Amino acid sequence: MESGRTGGQYSDQNWLRSFIFTLFGTSVLVVSYFPLFYTHLGFSSTQVGLLYSLGPLISILSNLFWSMMSDRLGTIKKIMAILLAGQLVTAILLARATDFSMVMLIISLFYFFYYPVFPLADTMAIKVAQRHGRNFITIRVFGSLGYSFFALTIGYVLRALGSSYSIGVCIVIIVSALLLTIGLKDVKPAAEKAGGTPSSGKTPGQSGGLKEIMLQKEVLWFFGCVFILALGHRMNEAFLTLSLKSMNAGDDLIGWALLASALSEIPVFFLLSKHGERFKELPLLAFASLMYGLRFLLMSQAVQPGAIIAIQALHSISFGVFFVTAIRYITRIIPDHLRATGLALFTVVWSSASGLLSGTFGGLIYEDAGRSTFYLVATMFSVLAFIGFFVKHLLDIGGPSRRYFRKKTLPAVPPEMESAIPSPPAEAASSHKATL
Repeated sequence: MESGRTGGQYSDQNWLRSFIFTLFGTSVLVVSYFPLFYTHLGFSSTQVGLLYSLGPLISILSNLFWSMMSDRLGTIKKIMAILLAGQLVTAILLARATDFSMVMLIISLFYFFYYPVFPLADTMAIKVAQRHGRNFITIRVFGSLGYSFFALTIGYVLRALGSSYSIGVCIVIIVSALLLTIGLKDVKPAAEKAGGTPSSGKTPGQSGGLKEIMLQKEVLWFFGCVFILALGHRMNEAFLTLSLKSMNAGDDLIGWALLASALSEIPVFFLLSKHGERFKELPLLAFASLMYGLRFLLMSQAVQPGAIIAIQALHSISFGVFFVTAIRYITRIIPDHLRATGLALFTVVWSSASGLLSGTFGGLIYEDAGRSTFYLVATMFSVLAFIGFFVKHLLDIGGPSRRYFRKKTLPAVPPEMESAIPSPPAEAASSHKATL
């Protein structure tokens, strides 16, 4: 009986790992090769920036809508299957579109189904990892491996076939991911499995949702800093391939640049998952922001494709440190019963809202002021984010919050007086095992 249960555990995780591995193939295409597809259709840099930003605008609503539906219905698997089916239909329509207005309409529909899949996949990975007593990174790292694999292989495929086949490759990957949802399993809170109610005392449909999350000042400060940092990150993401193309780099070389960034983050993921708890989150987030600034400053001075590939390795200590630390921070300050909504908000800030502005204004800056000024602006955003995270850390040191005060003083409180100390709602609802 025990061996069967163990085999089931491995099956559960392996299906999810395979799904996440495949899912990030669409990310490679959407982020890095769709802009080349747009230029193949004859669109200008400003039009490419508009297309990049219009989707994230739609996704601001779609992320919140689908994540709240997931929390309310208590299922992630079925929602992700619906989203992938929507991606498949819109991708087929996109393959036949050539007019700018038609492409703009279809890509907006595509993003409605595209963006919410990633926070939902992260939510499922966190829950599955908790269920089996494993670290979230042991599952999420397969997204980085998938991104690395597809970044390299798609580059060679499109070099042989041409950028016009980007949508066709995307359709194949979406179908593969949709088939893999068959093996996924929803994970319910332990209390519900035992026949009780969730530990938070709320069922998915009864939670305060966005209001409960956004009333926390700590959450608002965090999301504000994330948004500023994301502006630079999304500017680089949207125009990296165009920058390489302007240096006469081929699609295969673009694949190597994406591979360098994706592979570099993997050792950092594992290092922080093992030793990250030794460090406070805010200083780590400030450090990651500073490394983003260095990365974009070097990008502003690069003139050869080889230099850009080397600079992409800084993705490890910029995005790698940021992502693991940000997820760890979120799982501690947002209650478990609102985890999908909280991660969706994070995606809205990190991808959607920032993508809207960086795509629109980034395209104008890139076309009118040039690549060097474009990356200097991205550097400025990173420095501002560094200041925001670091100032928050200094404020916590100078005036400890209740969470910080409780953590430091609780051991000295007599057991009979312990109940007199109020517990912060966010920490009470999120166990230590939920952190990375």
